[in-house]
Amino acid sequence: MEEQLNYERIEKAIEYLSKNFKTQPSLDEVAEIVNISPFHFQRIFTEWAGVSPKKFLQFLTIDFLKSQIKKTKSIAEVAEIAGLSSQSRVYDLFVTIEGVTPDQYKNDGIGLKIFYGFHKTPFGECLIAVTEKGICGLAFINVENKNEILNQFIQKWSFAIVECNQEYTKNWIEKIFSFNSIQPQKLNILVQGTNFQIKVWEALLKIPFGALTTYEQLAILTENSKAMRAVGSAVGKNPIAFLIPCHRVIRKEGKVGEYHWGKNRKQAIIGWEASKINNEGNKIC
Repeated sequence: MEEQLNYERIEKAIEYLSKNFKTQPSLDEVAEIVNISPFHFQRIFTEWAGVSPKKFLQFLTIDFLKSQIKKTKSIAEVAEIAGLSSQSRVYDLFVTIEGVTPDQYKNDGIGLKIFYGFHKTPFGECLIAVTEKGICGLAFINVENKNEILNQFIQKWSFAIVECNQEYTKNWIEKIFSFNSIQPQKLNILVQGTNFQIKVWEALLKIPFGALTTYEQLAILTENSKAMRAVGSAVGKNPIAFLIPCHRVIRKEGKVGEYHWGKNRKQAIIGWEASKINNEGNKIC
């Protein structure tokens, strides 16, 4: 309960900082917004992000975001560079995707058993669903939409047997949100989608931890440079939050843009990843 409350405070603080970064709000001012003492706010924020609120704010400014997407010309180039950098993999995961169209999976998936559970993460509560073939659903939730998101998932996988199993899914959450392993873990994910959607989601997996790209660059990687609207739609229908990192796609002018699970959460994840890369880089230096 305390963990969830702390994230809600951090999310509210990030929203305030993002809207008011030009005035450089003080620690006391932001702490007052989230209704806790400056000392307590500084402590929980630094524990969560690994950096101070002021440093975190720098990772969310348009100048920083623009500099990130201008560093390389393509996702392929970013991935190649990241492959040579050990620090970029410290908090990353190795994820493979098995994609099928809805009709293909219905034919072979009748009777498939799916276990789901609700769990705390560094970015708020989530719903995770897992089959014997891998993770088939991961969505961030809040109190208001918890049942709605669960019902949408059950409807999408209506041909399967869907059961709650908190103990089973807890193990998967620990694998996903354990950031201390130098060697990335291999996780399989199973998605339903059109051939085009699956191609876009596979392209998203090539964006390394802490890196950012644009919808235009993503369209080029999928060999559909003129299909940015379709690419954007496929990004928005990503069924696996965080693991398929659609949060790493921003607008070319440096704005974060929208996110299926909330713009504030997208800002939180982008800033959090940037802070981890920054901290790891400092250790190496």
